Amino acid sequence: MAAPELEVVPHVDLGRYLGKWYEIARIEHGFQKGCINSAAQYSLRDDGDIKVVNSCEIAGREEPKVATARAWVTDKTSNAKLRVQFVLTGIKLDFLSGRYWIIALGEDYDYAMVGEPGRDYLWILARSPDMPEMLRTGLVKQAADMGYDVSRLIYNAQIAAREPDDAEQ
Repeated sequence: MAAPELEVVPHVDLGRYLGKWYEIARIEHGFQKGCINSAAQYSLRDDGDIKVVNSCEIAGREEPKVATARAWVTDKTSNAKLRVQFVLTGIKLDFLSGRYWIIALGEDYDYAMVGEPGRDYLWILARSPDMPEMLRTGLVKQAADMGYDVSRLIYNAQIAAREPDDAEQ
């Protein structure tokens, strides 16, 4: 049975969404294999789209792993549905891009939860590398209620080191 349609937040002010986000937790995806302490920087491109620069540390490597992408809004009513394309070409190609839907967002843009309709990947993000336990627990419950397998969540290094029981949930 297919999961119900994934609901997004009613509206995203892209200007407030820009800036640096730290990954609190994620459902592992191949392109992030081995990543710890992941972060993303969003900035406005000259053409109105969004430049995405993801970075993370990989054990045994001195330099961080960095990947640059282009994102664009696909739902102009909410601004909460975007496509993100890491294969940079001169044109936007849906088949080379992932769906990046903002499904939770703090009133002050201090946290966000991003997923995709198939529930294959999920990120819990914050403006700092840490998040209050109550907020994190609430977002994990919300994700579970939306049909995500939260047992697959991988927590960032600071949280995993401090709270190993939560990291195993």
